Amino acid sequence: MFVLEKRMLNRKGTGQKIMQEHEKNGVLYFTFPNLEEVSGEFVHGFSSRLGGVSKGELSTMNFSVNRGDTNENVTENYRRIAAAIGFQAENLVCSDQTHTNHVRVVTREDRGKGYDRPKDYHDVDGLVTNVPGLVLVTYYADCVPLFFVDPVHRAIGLSHSGWRGTVLDIAGETVKTMQETYGTDPSKLLAAIGPSICQDCYEVSGDVIDAFKSHYDTSLYPLLYTEKENGKFQLNLWEACRQNMLRSGLLPDRIQVTDVCTCCNSGILFSHRASHGHRGNLAGFLGIR
Repeated sequence: MFVLEKRMLNRKGTGQKIMQEHEKNGVLYFTFPNLEEVSGEFVHGFSSRLGGVSKGELSTMNFSVNRGDTNENVTENYRRIAAAIGFQAENLVCSDQTHTNHVRVVTREDRGKGYDRPKDYHDVDGLVTNVPGLVLVTYYADCVPLFFVDPVHRAIGLSHSGWRGTVLDIAGETVKTMQETYGTDPSKLLAAIGPSICQDCYEVSGDVIDAFKSHYDTSLYPLLYTEKENGKFQLNLWEACRQNMLRSGLLPDRIQVTDVCTCCNSGILFSHRASHGHRGNLAGFLGIR
């Protein structure tokens, strides 16, 4: 069993602790305080790379069979994280991520897809549902997890937002889908932006910045990126995602932004950039009790 004190997180920001760490049977995962306030009705968590059975560069809590792991290992990892967070693994519904802004409305018939049943959908980076018992899951190794909880209509959304998905505003697409499907009022949503690569670690080229410039007002440029002497830029995906939420009608005080960077904490979290692609996948989980 690991000892958390030996793996202290490098946190960003002012020192105020945002992400809450939990450990159960050696499994380390994270939650958000604002979503914990509705934990009686909803369940959520974000995995670490600790507490699973995968080996080598995938060690140990990997959730992808596409990176060289075995089905047996990944299934056991799901079982362990489900037991730690508090849901049944058989109730999972998995995304099929390709850096789009496509959002799927998940129904009872989707139960188990991507876990113990094949997926019959493709190019899905966001999931929404209002079905009690189902648990949505999306995957990460630097990209941004976006959690949405509608406590009024008991509906949820979970989306994967890389830089392409952020430019395409998958946050806004997720909120729009929840509005159209469940009658969600964006001002009533609780939202969270999960562990992912921070601005200090995320150097990008000019073409990426040009893509962001075409989708954001010029007044936001100083918040979204800084230019370096080498002609590269440091991009703030956290703020870009937050701005997408705000222009979708969410209220600032109902959005929590992570203080945990995957790249700064590559011993605890998988990071594509820190590992040069030699890594497993983390996962975000969000369900309705």
